Amino acid sequence: MRIIDHPILEFNKGRPVRFTFEGRELVGHEGEPIAAALHAAGVRVLRVSPRLHRPRGFFCAIGNCSSCLMVVDGTPNVRVCAEPLHEGMRVERQEGHGEIR
Repeated sequence: MRIIDHPILEFNKGRPVRFTFEGRELVGHEGEPIAAALHAAGVRVLRVSPRLHRPRGFFCAIGNCSSCLMVVDGTPNVRVCAEPLHEGMRVERQEGHGEIR
């Protein structure tokens, strides 16, 4: 689901780009938050809480909470609600606190 038309706001979309989510190829718009592209593709669970293993989704959308921490191009703990999407990114769900490499 993606808001395409709004009575007050304008949405300037970047060019379509391909990226992968857990090995599955998806299409988003360059520069939009990764979480927005995932949400538009129907992905609602971004991670699982470390202790109780509860699903976490798109929550604050401004990079303040930790609900959207994911592994992007091998880097853990990326706040995908604030990280812009680029061509060829590899996005994966993160288990727990993420492994620092």
